[in-house]
Formats: sequence, C-alpha cells, structure tokens
Amino acid sequence: MTDTVVSPGTEAAPATTAPAYDPRLTNEDLAPLKNQTWGTYNIFAFWMSDVHSVGGYVTAGSLFALGLHSWQVLVALVVGITIVYGLCNLVAKPSQITGVPYPVICRSAFGVLGANIPAIIRGLIAVAWYGIQTFLASAALDVVLIKLFPGLAPYAVVEDYGFVGLSALGWGSFLLLWVLQAAVFWRGMESIRKFIDFCGPAVYVVMFVLCGYLIWKAGWSAIDLNLGAVTLSGWEAVPVMLGAIALVVSYFSGPMLNFGDFSRYGRSFAAVKRGNLLGLPLNFLVFSLLVVITAGLTLPVYGELITDPVATVARIDNTFAIVLGALTFSIATIGINIVANFISPAFDFSNVDPQRISWRAGGMIAAVGSVLITPWNLYNNPEVIHYTLETLCAFIGPLFGVLIADYYLVRKQRVIVDDLFTMAKTGTYWYRKGYNPAAVLATAIGATVAVFPVLTSGDITGMYTAAQYSWFIGCALGLVSYYLLATRGPLRLPAPETR
Repeated sequence: MTDTVVSPGTEAAPATTAPAYDPRLTNEDLAPLKNQTWGTYNIFAFWMSDVHSVGGYVTAGSLFALGLHSWQVLVALVVGITIVYGLCNLVAKPSQITGVPYPVICRSAFGVLGANIPAIIRGLIAVAWYGIQTFLASAALDVVLIKLFPGLAPYAVVEDYGFVGLSALGWGSFLLLWVLQAAVFWRGMESIRKFIDFCGPAVYVVMFVLCGYLIWKAGWSAIDLNLGAVTLSGWEAVPVMLGAIALVVSYFSGPMLNFGDFSRYGRSFAAVKRGNLLGLPLNFLVFSLLVVITAGLTLPVYGELITDPVATVARIDNTFAIVLGALTFSIATIGINIVANFISPAFDFSNVDPQRISWRAGGMIAAVGSVLITPWNLYNNPEVIHYTLETLCAFIGPLFGVLIADYYLVRKQRVIVDDLFTMAKTGTYWYRKGYNPAAVLATAIGATVAVFPVLTSGDITGMYTAAQYSWFIGCALGLVSYYLLATRGPLRLPAPETR
C-alpha cells in the first residue's frame, strides 16, 4: 500500500476509493476527497454561521454582565477566541492534508475499529444539541408567530394544548424547522456550503440594521459597553476573566472537534488558516461589540435589558421588520445547527457501518434521535443545562487531546492514508484487533477526571470552579496520558512508518 496524495482541485469531485479499501471501512462519503475546493471565504462563512446565532449572541452579551470593566471583557474575549483559533488550526491540518473526516482520521489514534468509540460519543452529543438548538429556534419562532397572530396564543400553553411537554404551537414550529434543516442537509455538501455562505453575512446585515435602529431611537450617547454594574477590579477580577476565557473556549469546543469534517474540503491548509483568522478573532470581536451595543440600547429604548435578539426584534412596531428579523435569526440557527450538530453525526454514524449507513442516512438517524430525546424537557431545567454543558466538555476535551497528541507528538504529522481503510492485521492502525488500548485508556482517564468536578460541584468545595474548566482538564489529561502510554510501557506504539 502507498500513501495517498490528496491534490487540491478547482471543481467538486467524488471521493477517491482505492481497490484495496475494505468495504467495512469505506464508502464515498468517508473516503479521501479527490478534489478539495473550499477557499478562505468558505471557511470564513463557516465560522460566521457558528458565531452568528441566538446562542452566540447571548453568550457574548453575558460576558459583559460579569461585573468586569468593558476592557477586561474584551481582553477575555480576544484571549479566548485566539485560543480557539490556534486549536482549530491544530485539528484542521490532519483532515485537510488527508481529505478525510474526523471519524476516519481518528482511526490513526484509536484503531480502524476503535475509532467508532469517539465517533459514537461525538455523535450522541451532537444529536442532543441538534435537538436543543432546533427547540431554541422554534421557541423564538413561537414568539414572533404570536406577535403576528395573537389568536395562536392559547395553543402555546402546554397545559391546554400539549403533548410530552411541548405545546401544539411549539410542535408546529419545531417540526417546521426540523423539516427545513433536513431538506438543506439532504441536498448535499455543496448546497450546505452555499447555505452557510449566505447565513453569516445575512445575520450581519440584520444585526447592523437592528443596531442602527436602536441608536436612532436612543441616540449615540446611550451606548454603554457595560451591560452590568462594574463590581470587580484589580486581582479579584482575574478569576472571573479566566472563567470568561474558559466559557468562550467551552462554547466552541464542539465546533473545534468537528472542524476536521469541514477543513477536509479546504483547498490548502493556508486557505483554512486564513479563513479561521477572519472567522474567529476578527469576526468574533466585531460581532461581540455589535451584540453588546445592541443589547445595551434595549435598556433606554424598551426600559429593560433584552439579551435575546428575537425578543428585541419582536418589540419593533413594524410587521415587516419583525418577520424579516425573525426569519433571519431562524435561518442563522438552521445554519449553525447543520454545521455544528448535523453533519458531524452523519459522518459518525456512517463510520460505524459504511455500507449500510450512508452520510445522508447517518444524518437522518441524528435528526430522528433529536426528536425522540424531547430536547424541550432537557432545556426546561437550568441545572440540567449547567450539567449538560460541562459534561459535554468533559468528554470532548479528551477526544481532542488524544487526536492532537497522536498526530503531532506520536505520529510526527505522518499518516498512511491507505492504512486507514484496511482491516489487514499488518495495517499500521490495526493495533490489537482494530483497537488502540492507549487511546481508549487515555480517553477514559481524561473524561473520568474531568467529569468528576461536574458531578460533585454541589457537594465538594472548589469543584464548582473546577467544573468550569472541564474541557481544559479533559483535554490536558487526554493528551498527556496518551503521549505517555503510546511512547513507553506495555502499550507503547512502534515508531511511525514512512511509506
């Protein structure tokens, strides 16, 4: 077998499947891409779709209400998003160079069969968040529908018109967005690329118009970058700033891990890095400033602080503006949901049984699962939300750490692509019956230690603070544990081959 060389092309082309590739590990969706066509703008638009959402709006705005000075919040934002930028470049390279998605590149670390472990973990997490994001978008749509059609208000009451915890109106909005997302996904990756190319800029236009409208109503003198009272200064502000930095990294932990599924389409690694630079540090900072100005102006204009952009739009006394704004934010949420929580589980579930589960079938499994978990019930309890976020990060961190340690520290950036698709016992990534015990053990160590503070945050002193850093704890332990296990002791791997 020889190393597969992936050459960037100018036109979309199907994946390359070598005759020796085992069908139990291969289909057209998982095989190395023949041509990689995404340029800097496509990667930039990908991050705009991730950032420009209702969740991103609320997250960015909330940092300005931590009792910090505006400059301290901005420093935390810049540091946090710069960390995300660097980590995304790290996870992007192996998939961009080889042209394969995350579950396939994971075969290098976990083994050709062991890669199903991180794939299933990531897939289940994405299914949960796919459902939650769809529910959030449908709840926003409910607000606007009631604003436009007051007669629908009774159907939004769960006690009167409800089923398994969701109102009749909620079911209608949820299923409508569910179908729209599935339709965009079903059309394929090229249609998704065009969709996200549109979503991010569209939200920017609406955000600037909304901000301009509020400035016109309140005046320039009403702009205030501090959404809350400044109560912290000096060294007492440092822990809060560190927590804010951790929050930014944690918020992007899912898209960071998933990024290989998209960087594989990049024309070159340089184009991917340029897109990351534009889409993360620069774009996120501008968007954060836009968010805080807009949210801050709701106080003088409406008499209360509103951190939900859809609720802000619903206050405007213009039906066309309400509809346009609501549709734009709904489209944006569809964009981030497809990018962050639909495409990745599609690859993950397809990786489990490539011949029976295509990429599209994997995506539909995720879509159906997102309804069965009834995400509105998960999101009704603030404590469940708190645990869900930190538990998610506790498991994502080790997966990230193991992948980075394997590619950069153990493999020295060398991957034999053809061996990712063979079940031969002589294959580089066969390890022990298709599993690499070092990667599995390192993941278990990192996740166990990282989730412990989350589960005990209400019982043991100091665990509440530690839980905020669950991603960092899991990532660091996963990386260090894997490196030590893979380079020494009974689970030590042979020196990387060059073929």
